[in-house]
Amino acid sequence: MAKAVLLTKEGVLKLESELEILKTVERNKVAEDLKEARAQGDLSENAEYDAAKDKQAEIETRIVEIEKMLKNVTVIDADDERTDVIKPGHRVTLWDDAFEEEVEYLIVGSTEADPLNGKISNESPVGSAILGKAEGDVIEVETSSGIDRYTVLKIEI
Repeated sequence: MAKAVLLTKEGVLKLESELEILKTVERNKVAEDLKEARAQGDLSENAEYDAAKDKQAEIETRIVEIEKMLKNVTVIDADDERTDVIKPGHRVTLWDDAFEEEVEYLIVGSTEADPLNGKISNESPVGSAILGKAEGDVIEVETSSGIDRYTVLKIEI
C-alpha cells in the first residue's frame, strides 16, 4: 500500500492546478514542439526533436507523480482540531535555546515542506519531535549539529 501523503487544503489545490496545467497547456505545447521538429526532416540528428521528447517524458512523469500523490492524499484539516497538542496543520511558536529567539513553524507533510518559509515536515527531526507536545513542553531534538532544545510557547490553527 502506498504511503499517505499529508497535504494542507492549499497544497492539494496547488497540485491540482499544476496537474491541470500539465495535462492541458504543457502537453499541447510539447505536442506542437514535436510536430515542428518532425517537419524539419531527419529525426536521428534533430536536437529539437530530442529536447521535445525529453520534455514530454518529464511532463508525463510529473503527471503520474502528482496523480499518485493525489490518490493517496490525506488532507490536513486543523480547523476542527483542538490546539492542546501539536498536530500537522498547526502553526507553532517555539523558543529556540541555541539562538535565544522565537521561531514559528507550520507543520506540514513532507511534500509541502519549505523550511526557508517556515513550513517544516512532520517527518523532519524537529517536526516529528514536537508532534503531540503541549504548550510549555521542552523538547530536545538530535540534529546534525547536535542536540537542539526548544520550548513550545504557542499552538495555533
